[in-house]
Amino acid sequence: MKPFNFVTGSAVPLMLDNVDTDVIVRINRLTTLARDQMGPYALEALRFLPDGTQDPDCILNQTRFRSAPILLAGRNFGCGSSREGAVWALAGFGIRCIVAESFGDIFFSNCFQNGLLPVRLSRDRLNVLASQVMAGESVTVSLEDSCITFPDGSKESFSVEPMKRLALLEGIDDITRTLTRRSVIQAWQVADRLNRPWVWNQVEILPGPQA
Repeated sequence: MKPFNFVTGSAVPLMLDNVDTDVIVRINRLTTLARDQMGPYALEALRFLPDGTQDPDCILNQTRFRSAPILLAGRNFGCGSSREGAVWALAGFGIRCIVAESFGDIFFSNCFQNGLLPVRLSRDRLNVLASQVMAGESVTVSLEDSCITFPDGSKESFSVEPMKRLALLEGIDDITRTLTRRSVIQAWQVADRLNRPWVWNQVEILPGPQA
């Protein structure tokens, strides 16, 4: 997983509430595309018209926001089904950070497992930030300093649960963090296999580190 320290760039103000994961990426994309192929289809329900052409009125299609690494959203972003592919699609689209009033719980957790930083911000401050980025002005979101630098130079602090923050800074997910204690896990497995051999009939002990 790519570490996250900070991101600087334009922020696209998609100030919609209740954007669910089916809007973020359609279910049929998950069944036909590999993880690294989903980016072009992120938010396609908003970006494209029924005939497949780009919607010129969608802010995501405006030139100044086409390569924006930061997405601003409203309340309950990422609600709906638990599909992790929603985060994969946004990451493939170039999004590194989402600043919203609130998030769907599972989507919020999935962000941290895939190197994408979700930041909660009050609606008042979110509206101020959205108004300042309309011309494509640059924003910096720093996980190292836990703050957002607005285009006018003002700063807004945010909080991230310490373990999740450290994991993003180091670029590790839950599985990688667990495997840092591989020797402890192996020792327990060996001891438990001696004490309860019937449990281990069809179970292999965790292998050692790969050479």
